[in-house]
Amino acid sequence: MSTYKLTYFNIHGRAEPIRFLLSYLNINFEDCRIEKEQWASVKPNTPFGKLPMLEVDGKVLHQTLAICRYLGKKAGLAGDNDWESVLIDIAVDNILDFWQEIIIYFYNTNEVTKAELGKRLFEVTTPFYLDKFEKIVSENGGYFVNDKLSWADIFFAAIWDYTKALVDIDIVEGRPNLSKLQKTVLNIPQIKLWTEKRPKNVRFY
Repeated sequence: MSTYKLTYFNIHGRAEPIRFLLSYLNINFEDCRIEKEQWASVKPNTPFGKLPMLEVDGKVLHQTLAICRYLGKKAGLAGDNDWESVLIDIAVDNILDFWQEIIIYFYNTNEVTKAELGKRLFEVTTPFYLDKFEKIVSENGGYFVNDKLSWADIFFAAIWDYTKALVDIDIVEGRPNLSKLQKTVLNIPQIKLWTEKRPKNVRFY
């Protein structure tokens, strides 16, 4: 039996989609969470000085999307053909593009520029992306691609679970298809079990 060790900070962040997928696969993994003050000693042992990092039988994988794609394939959630696979990749890249805008806003420490970023984020960027996501999901049977669950849907639910903590609002509110999709993923028994047992960790640094 293979062994899995996931190393990340003591937050949801970029590791949570990986944790969701490992849980979906019913893989018993070591959830290694490091605190901020430990990072300096851990960083030299990472491939490119970044986390998350997934070790499979001692072999190191890094880069969130690459790991998620790998696990998505293992779970049969990466598409039945090349066309489905690329549509899933596109969906995930779009989700990540929007999430990056939220991260840039949240971690900005300049009060003036943060206010400007926030105005654009909530008045322009958020409706732009989420209205498009809502339409895509409504046209695909409640999922991002081809009327069925894919790792893009799990990625979305995991990221949004953390986003609510960052911006303190439910960004799928008023978008019934996205809200339903999020609930669908969070109610998958393996994922529901993970969200119930995971550490009640700090929300962010």
